[in-house]
Amino acid sequence: MSRIGKLPINVPSAVTVTIDGDNLVTVVGPKGTLSEKVNKDITVSQDSGVLTVTRPSDSKPHKAMHGLYRALINNMVVGVTDGFAKTLVLEGVGCRAQVDGPKLTLSVGYSHPVEIFAPEGISFEAPTVDHVIVRGVNKQHVGAIAADIRAVRKPNPYPGGRSIRYSDERIRRKEGKSGKK
Repeated sequence: MSRIGKLPINVPSAVTVTIDGDNLVTVVGPKGTLSEKVNKDITVSQDSGVLTVTRPSDSKPHKAMHGLYRALINNMVVGVTDGFAKTLVLEGVGCRAQVDGPKLTLSVGYSHPVEIFAPEGISFEAPTVDHVIVRGVNKQHVGAIAADIRAVRKPNPYPGGRSIRYSDERIRRKEGKSGKK
């Protein structure tokens, strides 16, 4: 049995889950609506506020899909109730972020400011000039947008450089030019 797949998913009272005949799981909550098409071999059942995901056999593809779809459905339930957030930190002299509606403007040492527009369901916050928070209900979209922002100026392992990194990311620093003695 899959350690992830066999865990039940508790559905809060504010969340409604519907499963149609084509294995389309739709989750509606206070923050929005998400839906995911589940493979026809995997069975999703709902019983008194608890969702369970089962597989038909112990074959390798079924085992892989079992844990995957359980995690995806759980992320949908968590997303429509609490939402997801990723925090990025801008490091270096002159690096700053500014939010103007759905637009994030980054000044990270290029000759021009970099503008990133928030797609549907994603919002940006800049509590300070060197921190950016990406929020949304879909975990995959939040992670993808945060990765796009990080890719504007990847973390620099040398001291004193400009970079964008995740708040929980640790960069192993290297010695600069003076390390050769």
